[in-house]
Amino acid sequence: MNTGTHNDLIREKAAEMRRDCLEMGFAAGSHGAHFGPALSSIEIIASLYFGVMNHDPKNPCLPERDRFVMSKGHACLSYYAALVEAGYLSREEMYTFKGDNSILSGHPSCHVEHGLEVATGSLGNGFAIACGMAKAAKIKQETHKVYCVLGDGECDEGVIWEAAMNAVKNKLDNMIAIIDRNSFQLAGKTTEIMDLDLAAIWQAFGWDVQVVTDGNDVESLLSALKAILQ
Repeated sequence: MNTGTHNDLIREKAAEMRRDCLEMGFAAGSHGAHFGPALSSIEIIASLYFGVMNHDPKNPCLPERDRFVMSKGHACLSYYAALVEAGYLSREEMYTFKGDNSILSGHPSCHVEHGLEVATGSLGNGFAIACGMAKAAKIKQETHKVYCVLGDGECDEGVIWEAAMNAVKNKLDNMIAIIDRNSFQLAGKTTEIMDLDLAAIWQAFGWDVQVVTDGNDVESLLSALKAILQ
């Protein structure tokens, strides 16, 4: 498959994922849904699941699979949508979002057989868990990668920086953190609440940083991920 065709496929998947997010959210009715942080992360997750990550929906517990952690768990709609489009979840399961006895709660819970690696929701802790998963892989001499999506507002949490330091200390080059820089958090604009130069701070902590100016542009995302993985 040539690059253009491959990127077109990812864009098509992203468009389907947007539709899935809206359908899930509206199906939840009065239970509500966090549309904003889900929709801002669509292309990030589509690029990972359909362009970068090693995974197999027919064998979700594959030992050598790459792991994905949605640290900003309230944005789970985009995560669930990727799992639907990849074949881990059925459309019938998709419409149970926030329903009684559903595995698709308002924040991800752990159901590895459905592609849900870890429970997240308490901001910052998902990233720390992902670092622990990467460390465990190093100890066991496993070669898979751990990908973690964080929110920019989530970076206000102290545990993020404790885990970031720990990852550098332990040389976790199998760990890839992606910050969804949508410039909004719960109470308003990030520039008004905690105006941080995130790229400079992560670099100061010892991380290899790639800046993508348009997080909805598939080519830019794939180029940045390729540069990090080289």
